[in-house]
Amino acid sequence: MKVITVEQLAHIETIKTIIYNLARGLDRVDDPLLRECFWDDATDDHGLFKGSASDFVDWVTPLLKTMKRTQHYIANVIVDLDGNTAKAESYFLAYHEIIDGQESTDMLAAGRYLDTFECRDNEWKMTHRQAVYDWNRNDKSTHNWYEEPFKDLLLRGTRYPDDPSYK
Repeated sequence: MKVITVEQLAHIETIKTIIYNLARGLDRVDDPLLRECFWDDATDDHGLFKGSASDFVDWVTPLLKTMKRTQHYIANVIVDLDGNTAKAESYFLAYHEIIDGQESTDMLAAGRYLDTFECRDNEWKMTHRQAVYDWNRNDKSTHNWYEEPFKDLLLRGTRYPDDPSYK
């Protein structure tokens, strides 16, 4: 294993922050934050969507708004720097509560993001994201603990810009 310099470590942390911000942007449906993570010429391949990153944001934002809530967990982030470019592999576990009439389904998808980054004018951003799916599971939702009697006792996460994290 090669020794990482402090400067390389700073670049790796910047890249990880972009990966985490992209997950946050998805869960909060924060269009500006999502766009901030990509270069203008970036591309995305999520299987169901393949195209420019800008078009991905245009596609995913309305889709996420049809769901009651989502949460993306990012783990095992491995970054390989090569000058002003980098490749990263990140494991993800993505939860989506999908509403269908009066019923809701909990959908879990797990896999890895294979990301490519470039540093341009001392700024790192993503140039491509490839989602690789390893497994998924759909179950009838049992979300009733956040309703009565706890409804008014627990602070709930919401979407951009109303989520408590934006205050």
